[in-house]
Amino acid sequence: MASPLIVAAAVFGMAAVVLSMLRMFRGPTATDRAVALDVVTLVLMPTMVGLAVFTGRVIYIDVALVYGLLSFLGVMSLARYLDRGL
Repeated sequence: MASPLIVAAAVFGMAAVVLSMLRMFRGPTATDRAVALDVVTLVLMPTMVGLAVFTGRVIYIDVALVYGLLSFLGVMSLARYLDRGL
């Protein structure tokens, strides 16, 4: 059975993802959408690590690391594009 603390963290994490997705879809500017996408990524990475700890599968930690690296590269390229184009 899951600890109440793990369940509470999962609920708050999913609430953060839902609110960030709402901002991503309704954001008035491209910068708001980019920041919301980055927030979604930053919330999902610890969620993946928590899933790895909860299930006992180490492969999810590797997936979270690769996901974080690709997200960083994507956000940096998007920021450069929004700043002065490609």
